[in-house]
Amino acid sequence: MAISIMKSKKEHWENVFATKKENEVSWYQQKPEISINFFTDHQIPKDAKIIDIGGGDSYLIDSLLDLGYTNLFLLDISENAIERIKSRLGEKGNRVTFIASDILEFNSEITFDVWHDRASFHFLTTENEIKTYQNLVAKHVSNNGYLFIGTFSENGPTKCSGLEISQYSEQKCELTFGDRFEKSECFNANHETPFDTIQNFIFCVFKKK
Repeated sequence: MAISIMKSKKEHWENVFATKKENEVSWYQQKPEISINFFTDHQIPKDAKIIDIGGGDSYLIDSLLDLGYTNLFLLDISENAIERIKSRLGEKGNRVTFIASDILEFNSEITFDVWHDRASFHFLTTENEIKTYQNLVAKHVSNNGYLFIGTFSENGPTKCSGLEISQYSEQKCELTFGDRFEKSECFNANHETPFDTIQNFIFCVFKKK
């Protein structure tokens, strides 16, 4: 059963990125300012190892390359998404390590200074999925490294891309990650979709204890 569910999840996202243009999905942002501000406000070193979880073909990697970051990784379950961002980046994409994997199956010897996840974590809805993610983050974030999570708030949508999601409050985020990470800040922000609708997110920054 687990294998068939995993396969159908991958098929779902492959289809999304094969059939929809970049501005035909709700999470599209030409400039991901909240994420960019995190890197500048926290003075993340340019050679920090940074992984973007479920980054798809978002513009965060473009922005980080433009800012001079040199050690970038992007993970997404969809190979179609990865091919799209590779095509857009052209030769600049050679400076990024792309990983086609379901996050729940990810395993690496590398530890990261920043684990960035905007709008991916909330697709994990079972206790087992969330526990697996907690363990992955704890294993793969370096000591004193950062965890940046952006997820739908309790005032946000209950579904995205036709899939059920998990909503979060500041308290729920802290309960989820607080055993191994210390919260720096949490705040709510509205995201305006390409369809002129508003989605409320909560963004939390944690530091590895």
